Amino acid sequence: MKLKNVTLISGLIFFTWGLTTIVSGETTESNITENQILLAQANSSTTFYEEEGIAIRGADPVAYFTEGKAVIGDKNFSHQWGNTTWLFKNSQNRDLFAQNPEQYAPQYGGFCAWAVSQNYTAPIDPEAWKIVEGKLYLNYNKGVQRRWAKDIPGNIQKGDQNWPGILASL
Repeated sequence: MKLKNVTLISGLIFFTWGLTTIVSGETTESNITENQILLAQANSSTTFYEEEGIAIRGADPVAYFTEGKAVIGDKNFSHQWGNTTWLFKNSQNRDLFAQNPEQYAPQYGGFCAWAVSQNYTAPIDPEAWKIVEGKLYLNYNKGVQRRWAKDIPGNIQKGDQNWPGILASL
């Protein structure tokens, strides 16, 4: 429990530092990239949306990137990460995820991106998804996804601001 709290506090510190750097105008390509890497590392033990111990309703997070569609994983190809079980279509996807889970894991712990932009959490439908700038975002359903898509940059900005507080309350 203490390790999880340390990770959360570290994540919030890096998030605040990153926002301060961006707001102050002292951004460079290298320190923005460094901020993203530090945030990903700090959030590696974040809380993930799960049902019955399975993350993101059993969807294979790698398949969104490699196949461009939602694919339900197979329990024979599972991996433990972030205090939950992730399922994959095959061993290749499982191994890709295991090597770099932050690259494939959905943003906001796999909770609905629209809900997080509105400062709450909601479950997801694996079919309601979008990859934006190399990051996976999931939504409650396709109707909510259409609403979220009306202002993706603005909703991501709001979600990024809201997520640390939401995460702390989970």
